[in-house]
Amino acid sequence: MKLTAFTDYSLRVLIYLAAQPGRRSTIAEIADAFGVKENHLTKVVHFLGKAGLLANVRGKGGGLDLALAPQDVVLGQVIRQTEGIDTPAECFGEEPAAGRCCIEPVCRLRPVLHEAVEAFYAVLDRYTLADLAHNRQALANILFIDRRPGARPVLPRS
Repeated sequence: MKLTAFTDYSLRVLIYLAAQPGRRSTIAEIADAFGVKENHLTKVVHFLGKAGLLANVRGKGGGLDLALAPQDVVLGQVIRQTEGIDTPAECFGEEPAAGRCCIEPVCRLRPVLHEAVEAFYAVLDRYTLADLAHNRQALANILFIDRRPGARPVLPRS
């Protein structure tokens, strides 16, 4: 199963904020850290705020912060919200599709794919944002570097 860019960016925003809890960040900072365009993250941040995952504060001193503790953000739930309805094949859709497969009434693939999607989410449901940000210092060393020309991140020692 391939995740959309929207889900990818959602997870990046959450990881970024979990790397330094309690520190408000801006969309510009996050976009710069990951080398993505701010307009892509604006939609993501708005969605995550409406979903109750981010506390978005406008105005002077505003910014983004996690609305929940990292251990309360279950990855499976986040991905379900950002991906929407799982349709690994055309026949999973609720609406009749044009050119439906002729074997659909007797096909055994649909239950197999359904089981695979359930297994995918079962694994994701075992992990939280805290698990992804457990290496908080290593993440911070990479994400919160001085971005002036010639500046280099302090990478963890092996």
